[in-house]
Amino acid sequence: MSAGVEGAIGSLYPFLDTRPTDVEAVLAAVARSTAEKAAEIVALRESLVAVHGQRLVDCARRCADAFRAGGTLFALGNGGSSTDAQDLAQLFLHPPTAARPLPAISLTHDVALITALSNDVGFEVVFARQVAAFGRAGDIVVGLSTSGGSTNVLLAFEEAARRGMLTIGIAGYDGGRMAESEFVDHLFVVPSPSVHRVQEAQTTVYHVLWELTQQALADDR
Repeated sequence: MSAGVEGAIGSLYPFLDTRPTDVEAVLAAVARSTAEKAAEIVALRESLVAVHGQRLVDCARRCADAFRAGGTLFALGNGGSSTDAQDLAQLFLHPPTAARPLPAISLTHDVALITALSNDVGFEVVFARQVAAFGRAGDIVVGLSTSGGSTNVLLAFEEAARRGMLTIGIAGYDGGRMAESEFVDHLFVVPSPSVHRVQEAQTTVYHVLWELTQQALADDR
């Protein structure tokens, strides 16, 4: 006797359904969905050029100034933005090409420190406490948040601003609380209702920022 898988599970995982299935139709639907998503992210990335192009150039120049003066970049975020923060720090510190390595640290990788602060004080301070401990005037803090509303990211910006650090926010949707914060020097918002498209486009934003920073530093040579 064949079993049917209904509802959202059935639509997401049609192969779980043991009833006869039109495989060609399923594959065609998957191909169509993939093409639509690819077109969507390409269009979104292209739209960011007009919105953030010059602003990214201006931000990169300030980053270059900070690195010239001996500054360090600190990256932070939660969940998927945590892995993006680690990728961002790795990109600056150990670039994939012959580009200039720049001092960068992800504040998301030390599990012992993060769990200690979360347990003893509160999760909202896991980044601000690290900024207070390691940051100096002239350093850079890059905070990523899909919603723009992560409290621990916003508190890190506040701490960084008090210490005279350059603060850069990368958010999605309408920018959330980041867009309202007086402690974010440069804000780059990816205006999409899809968390997937937001995070995909955010990687483009910080890769372009890295490239422009490298170009600004190369102009000195």
